[in-house]
Amino acid sequence: MKLILIIDILGTVAFAISGVLTALNKRLDPFGILIIAFVAAVGGGTLRDILIGADVAWMRNLTYVYVIFGSTIFAVTFRKRLGYIRRSLFLFDTIGIALYTIVGVEKGIAAGFHPIICIALGTMTACFGGVLRDILCNEIPIIFRKEIYATACILGASAYFLLQFSPITEDFIVVISGTIVIIVRLLAVYFNLSLPSIYRKDELENL
Repeated sequence: MKLILIIDILGTVAFAISGVLTALNKRLDPFGILIIAFVAAVGGGTLRDILIGADVAWMRNLTYVYVIFGSTIFAVTFRKRLGYIRRSLFLFDTIGIALYTIVGVEKGIAAGFHPIICIALGTMTACFGGVLRDILCNEIPIIFRKEIYATACILGASAYFLLQFSPITEDFIVVISGTIVIIVRLLAVYFNLSLPSIYRKDELENL
């Protein structure tokens, strides 16, 4: 099995579980939980495939559907063992964006796009499923808040191309780039880092 397919499936698992945790937090019924898990897992990849004119992956390969079903059942069954939902959601969401960033970049490269477009595709693949998940659960998507989210994906995707000029093998480039996304996201949350605000203090107080 190709490395990119393994990464894609792992990303599907991570985002499906993040969708389940979000749905559980909103006390949705079993059908609602499955829908949120499915949208979170394949939303970004579906948009990416449509934009690049490729076959939508999960429609051609039912492995993704089976993985989402399995991940949903697992997360619902062992939800108490996953610890605090908020902390677990953050963990799986962070792993998911790291994996999907790399998948999106490599899909863009395979389609022959410019590196800038590939970085955009990687970021879109990583973030759009989470956007749909949050909107359907009546939450402001993380990417639109002050947290470092899409920026971490952009840095990881950029590192992927910069590392191409090094003697490092392709597999290690993939690992390093994904790790950069995770580390940037973790550091941003730990040190409460965010992008500069365009709003004055009085504007924020009036919200």
